[in-house]
Amino acid sequence: MPRIVTVTLNPTVDLSSDTEVVRPVRKVRTRNERFDPGGGGINVARVIARLGGDVEAVYLAGGEIGALLDRLLADHGIARHRIAIAGQTRVGYIVHEQSTGLEYRFVPEGPHITAADCEACRAALASRQADYLVCSGSLPGGAPADTYVRIAEMAASKGAKFVLDSSGDGLRTTLETDAVYLVKPSLGELEQFVGRKLTPDQAAREASRIVERGMAELVAVTLGTDGAILAGRGVALRLPAIPVRVGSAVGAGDSFLAAMVWALSQGRAAAEAFRLGVAAGAAAAMTPGTELCRIEDVHALYERAFGG
Repeated sequence: MPRIVTVTLNPTVDLSSDTEVVRPVRKVRTRNERFDPGGGGINVARVIARLGGDVEAVYLAGGEIGALLDRLLADHGIARHRIAIAGQTRVGYIVHEQSTGLEYRFVPEGPHITAADCEACRAALASRQADYLVCSGSLPGGAPADTYVRIAEMAASKGAKFVLDSSGDGLRTTLETDAVYLVKPSLGELEQFVGRKLTPDQAAREASRIVERGMAELVAVTLGTDGAILAGRGVALRLPAIPVRVGSAVGAGDSFLAAMVWALSQGRAAAEAFRLGVAAGAAAAMTPGTELCRIEDVHALYERAFGG
């Protein structure tokens, strides 16, 4: 079975809950609290594990919250390797206001890390055999701008396909190498990359340009309620979002990427993997808080939208 390793440099413990209404000053009583291990690469690993993939999560974590993150990953049955850091792992808080359907997300910056932390992570990755290496999440404070570049180049030297879901400098500098197999920006991240607002049609053209310039073999752009775009050598596809009753949009992009990487690792064509990603993103939107997608929903939505 192809092996997938995910990397999370700035993970979270995500606390989600419901409340009737959010008010200033007064105590806001919440219910249905749940804790989940979070951060881009960890979320990707959770979904790949649910799909039956051979996956390991490599991540930086510290403090009491880092220890809690370890326990939560163990509870989810995720193979894992922690690189200990001095700072305290962050806690994200998601509140669903039931009276309006609005969702409030509180996302701390997270701990500053060091170049030595990043090198320890790279060394841990270099000691592993992987067919796919997925880096997901923005670079935390203190991380050198070329952190993902060095990981991508190491992956390429070992014959692993490098997958990137990041933004800002982490996205820009890594795409300037020729080591990226798949990149998954959101529309906003792609706009930041090109320096201007984009319509979906313009986003499709920019995605194709990234492929033409040799910056990535595949580009998958998530457009939220407008669906998603896939560009690659000999493939150009745009799919609408699958209509679902939305519980929470948290983790939809991570679920999309996880399903796509898993399908590619199973030898499926890029277009088929992309369709499964769209189904997984929609399935994640159906679930509350930080639950991510349920596999039975992924398969049902894929069947409904694409006919099996």
